[in-house]
Amino acid sequence: MEPTRVVLDSPVGDLTLVAVDGGLAGLYMEVQRHRPPEESLGVPGDPEDEPFASAAEQLSAYFAGDLTEFDLPLNLQGTPFQQRVWTALQQIPYGETTTYGQLAAELGKPSASRAVGLANGRNPISVIVPCHRVVGANGDLTGYGGGLDRKRYLLDFERKTRTTVEPLF
Repeated sequence: MEPTRVVLDSPVGDLTLVAVDGGLAGLYMEVQRHRPPEESLGVPGDPEDEPFASAAEQLSAYFAGDLTEFDLPLNLQGTPFQQRVWTALQQIPYGETTTYGQLAAELGKPSASRAVGLANGRNPISVIVPCHRVVGANGDLTGYGGGLDRKRYLLDFERKTRTTVEPLF
């Protein structure tokens, strides 16, 4: 089945959502490193169709400060190691950060922080799979496919709203 796409407005700019076989396979910012070519993002889809409607609703709630954890069908395509990293990213609590080294250690590969960084940078579903929550060993904001300004915005936003949002679990 051919991928479909919709574009949503957000506080961090337009977000292109891509669906494959009923699951969200991509969420790309306007300017993003490793963004696939437009022609590979599929044909225009209907924003009322799933998973777009649920993604739009949950992203709206997230950016309103009312949602801390996404619950969407995902269709992440990557190597087994990338898949492990992306799964681990989803375990980082809202409003908190971890380092590439800590993430590598949690995966049982303490010397693989560079590989974790590369997999993190290839995360195809920004925001929902929260790669923005990973920082450098000294706490500095290091690379972000959507740009450091967006990473800073997302982290600051989550920290500010974390104390006012009730967990959904």
